[in-house]
Amino acid sequence: MTLEMTDFSQLDSVLEQERAFLLEGDLEGLGSLLPVKEKLVELLLMDVSGNREQITPLEGKLQRNQLLLDGALDGIRAVAARLAALRQVRSALDTYDAQGRKQSVEMPSSPKVEKRA
Repeated sequence: MTLEMTDFSQLDSVLEQERAFLLEGDLEGLGSLLPVKEKLVELLLMDVSGNREQITPLEGKLQRNQLLLDGALDGIRAVAARLAALRQVRSALDTYDAQGRKQSVEMPSSPKVEKRA
């Protein structure tokens, strides 16, 4: 099976759209591109040697987008870690004694404020 120029231009277009979604933080848009991108990359990998001129610019875009994806994943992981830390702060108070041993004081799950007149 030979690749057509439209396959290269379609993949180029998908990579540009993927970049835009990454820069906008549109994770749903990224998900919608995945099946199309996988199909086009699969076609491209069937005949790499015969289409070197068309593939080289796409490799650069693939690498660029991979760096953006890695950055997005790092950001998502950082947010998840921060949210976990905030949940921990709400549920317990960590202190250290004079010997440097960590002690955790559990906080009530639903703090009640008593109002007095």
